[in-house]
Amino acid sequence: MCGRYTLTTTEGDLAEAFALDASPHVEPRYNIAPTQDGSVVRILDGGGPRELHQLRWGLIPSWARDPSLGNRMINARSESVETKPAFRAAFRRRRCLVPSDGFYEWRRDGKRKQPFCIRRQDQRPFAFAGLWEHWEGPDDKPIDSFAILTTEPNDVLRPLHHRMPVILAPHSYDLWLDPKMEDTETLKQLLKPSPARELAAYPVSTRVNNPVHDDPSCLTRIDGSDGPDQPLEYR
Repeated sequence: MCGRYTLTTTEGDLAEAFALDASPHVEPRYNIAPTQDGSVVRILDGGGPRELHQLRWGLIPSWARDPSLGNRMINARSESVETKPAFRAAFRRRRCLVPSDGFYEWRRDGKRKQPFCIRRQDQRPFAFAGLWEHWEGPDDKPIDSFAILTTEPNDVLRPLHHRMPVILAPHSYDLWLDPKMEDTETLKQLLKPSPARELAAYPVSTRVNNPVHDDPSCLTRIDGSDGPDQPLEYR
């Protein structure tokens, strides 16, 4: 699964990585949590340029009576996304990129859970495969929200959890964002574990357990801790 992530990339690097026409103003985030706003890249109105917007994390289906339903819809399983009522329409027509440069996962050690940060070895930003939806209630303000797709873990994530977020290869961004692409079998081919050689995990403080903590210390490696079989250090 994916329950917390980071986006600390500079505005210029973000625009370059995701082919945005302008450098968006995005505050550094070190511990983005469900129900909070997160940055997504999407294409609106059936075409046009890629745009970056702030959406609520936790997809609210358009048919939901209560927006709180989205609190449980932070992730969508890639194996069943095309058939689940909450996600199938968005999977066909409202896909997005969720920019990130790291995410957290927890390994259970007895009664204790040790958080780990997972990042690219080269520390470059990447994109989770995301879905977005538009919701309007009878008396509530319209809400655009998103979910992150998950898949089986690679060798870096397997010691930590039985799921991992789908990290899309940059060459697949155009296909994933194309609003005219509705071939679900073609799209599902993109929803695979990312190569383990590209990622590394390292233990961090339990400060990340509380979403109130959203500062650079969340990314600081703690000493004296064992980690997964893959190298824990990244350059």
